[in-house]
Amino acid sequence: MHSDIVDLRSFYASTLGRLAEHSITMALSSVWVSVPNERLVGLGYTLPWLERFGADAERVFAFMPAAQGAVVWPATGPTSTALVFEEDLPLVDASVDRMLLVHSLEHTENPRETLNEIWRVLSPAGHVVIVVPNRRGMWARFEHTPFGTGRPYSRGQLAELLREANFTPAAWADGLHFPPSPRRFMMRFHNVLERGGRRFWPIFSGVLVVAAQKRLYQGVPAAQRASRRVFVPALSPQGVTGLGRVGNRSTRHGADPA
Repeated sequence: MHSDIVDLRSFYASTLGRLAEHSITMALSSVWVSVPNERLVGLGYTLPWLERFGADAERVFAFMPAAQGAVVWPATGPTSTALVFEEDLPLVDASVDRMLLVHSLEHTENPRETLNEIWRVLSPAGHVVIVVPNRRGMWARFEHTPFGTGRPYSRGQLAELLREANFTPAAWADGLHFPPSPRRFMMRFHNVLERGGRRFWPIFSGVLVVAAQKRLYQGVPAAQRASRRVFVPALSPQGVTGLGRVGNRSTRHGADPA
C-alpha cells in the first residue's frame, strides 16, 4: 500500500522529515556519480532529491505512482510530474540515463516486474538508485513515518532482486541512523546519533541505498524461460495432400495421369 501524497508532503515539511531528508541526501551523495546532461527520472516521492541532484541534468521528470497521487512540480515553469503505473512507464526503450526510486519499490505489487520495466527504459550505460526501508532498522517498525509502511528489505534481499532483474549493484550506502522520535529533545542529538550510527551500528540504519548498473547480457536457462510469441497456424486448402497421394498411386499402377 502506497503512502498518500498528502501524508508524504506533510512528513517532509515537519522537523523530523527535514532531518530524514538531510540524512538520505548524505547517503545518496556517497553513491551518486555526477553525469552532466543526463536524463533523470524519479519514481515515487523524489522531489526533494531531484531538485538537488538534477541541477546538471538535461531533463528531469518526477513520476508518481497512481496509488500515491501526484503534485505539481516544479512550482514555476512547465510541469515535470506525471501519474504513472510502475509496470508500464510512458517512456520508449533506452530513453533514460538514471532513475531514482524513493518510497517506491517497497510499495509495488510486483517489485521484479517494476525493475524489469526500469531496465527497459534505461540506456545501455544507465543506472538505477534505490532507497528502501531497512528490515533491521527502527524506522521500519514505526508507522508514524512513511518508512514504516510497505515491504522493508535486507541488503541480501535487495541484491538478489536486482540480480534477477539484470542489474549489478555497484555501490551501497545507508542512512537514518538516529531514532524516528518526533520529540524535540531527541532530535537535538540527531547529528551525534547519525555520525555514531554510521560508524558503530550501520547494520541497523533506517534505510538502505544502492546504486546498480544495467546489465546487458545474461544467460537464462531454457527451461525457465517462457516464450512471449503468439503462434498462428498456417492454413492450407483442404484436399491438396489427398490429391497428391491419389495422383502418385495412379501413376504407380500405370494409369494414364490425364
